[in-house]
Amino acid sequence: MFDPAARTALASLPQIPLPSWPTPVEPMPRLAAAIGTRAELLVKRDDAIPFGFGGNKIRKLCIVAAQALREGADTLITCGGVQSNHARATAAFAARLGLRAVLVANGAAPATPTANALLDDLLGAEMHYVSSRDARDPAMQEIAGRLLHQGRRPYIIPLGASTPHGAAAYALAVAELLGQIEPPDVIVHATSSGGTQAGLVAGCRLAGLDIRIVGISADDPRAALTEAVQRIIDGLGAVAGSPDSLRRAAPAIEVDDGFVGEGYGIPTPASREALELAARCEGIFLDPTYTAKAMAGLIEYARRGAFEAGDRILFWHTGGQVGLFAR
Repeated sequence: MFDPAARTALASLPQIPLPSWPTPVEPMPRLAAAIGTRAELLVKRDDAIPFGFGGNKIRKLCIVAAQALREGADTLITCGGVQSNHARATAAFAARLGLRAVLVANGAAPATPTANALLDDLLGAEMHYVSSRDARDPAMQEIAGRLLHQGRRPYIIPLGASTPHGAAAYALAVAELLGQIEPPDVIVHATSSGGTQAGLVAGCRLAGLDIRIVGISADDPRAALTEAVQRIIDGLGAVAGSPDSLRRAAPAIEVDDGFVGEGYGIPTPASREALELAARCEGIFLDPTYTAKAMAGLIEYARRGAFEAGDRILFWHTGGQVGLFAR
C-alpha cells in the first residue's frame, strides 16, 4: 500500500492540470514472441501523453512548472541539446501558461530546424547556443541575472526537470500504475538526468514494493547516475514528508551503462534493432537517443534469460519519438 501520508503530501503539490492521466498500460505479446521470452511484456505509454508531444518531461513539468507559477515566474529558462525533448516540453508549457521560454542549447544553431528544434521555434522559444554541456548552467545563470535586472521574474528549470519536484511526479506515477495493474516484477526505462528513475524508486519504496527498477543509461556512467538519483531521492524525502520511508534499501538504484555505445544520441546496432522490432511488432515508436537504447537493454536481458516464464516486465516508455525526425 502506498504510504498514505506521502501520497497526500505529493498529491497536494500544485500541478498544471492536463487531461492525460492515467497513461495506458498495454501488452506487447508479439514483441515477446519475437525476442523469444516467456515473460509477460507490458508498456506504460507516457509517449501517449497528448500535450506537447508527450514524454516523461511533460509529466515532470506538470509539477515543476506549477512551482514556477507559484513563485511568480514570467519566464522559464532551461537547457539541453539542440534536439532536447525537455527543452521542447518546457517551451510547450511556457506557451500554454503565457510565459516566455528561454532555452540554452549546447551545439550549433541548425540552418534548417527539424524535429524538436523546429517545435522550439514554432513555440516561440528564445534560443541561446553554447559550445559545450559545461557552458549551459553558467549561461542560464547569466541570462537569469540579466532578466532580473530588466525587472522580469525568471525561473531556472535544471536539465530534464530532474529535481525533487520533478521526481515527485514519477513517485505519483507509481501509484497511478498500481491502480492499473498488479505490481510488475521489473520496470525497465531510459535514464539520463536521473529524475524519472528517482521518482520510480521512491514511489516503489513508498509503496513498500521491491520491484526491480533498471535504468538503462543514455549517456552518463553508472556511478555518476547512481549518485544523481540518490541525491534527488534525498531531496524528495522532504517534499513527500517521508524521509524514513525513502531510506529503505529496496528497491535498489540500478543503472546499466552498457548500452550507451559510442555516446549520447549515437545509435547502436542493438538500438536500431530495438527501434525496428517495437515498431514492426507492436506499432510503437521509440527514439534513437533514449528509449531505443532502453529497449535494447530489455531485449538483451530477455535473450540471456534474465526474465523467467510468468515474470511481468514493464517497459516505461518515456517518449522522445520526435527525435526520429531530426536531421
